[in-house]
Amino acid sequence: MKLITAIVNKDDAYSVQTNLTGSGFQVTRLATTGGFLQAGNVTFIAAVDDAKVDEALKIIQDHSRQRKQLIPSTTTYASGITNSYPVEVTVGGATVIVQPIEKFVKF
Repeated sequence: MKLITAIVNKDDAYSVQTNLTGSGFQVTRLATTGGFLQAGNVTFIAAVDDAKVDEALKIIQDHSRQRKQLIPSTTTYASGITNSYPVEVTVGGATVIVQPIEKFVKF
């Protein structure tokens, strides 16, 4: 058995959750905030049988899309002048960690 922790963009969370639960996976959903953009994310936690890990990962991959986003950036020069300009970054997708479970108990 494996523990899957998947961090996805909040815009993709509904689709990921609906498709995971629709395929029989039981997931716990946590609202989280990313450190880089301070943007809303959702972290899913699921205990998954070894034989079904690839299926769960495929669902997460298929429903977590990457997108481009402009973020403000500033540069301050030695003369004290500050210049502000947008920078395009890629956000979204999913960050997934798969770990072995030593023991799994449901009460």
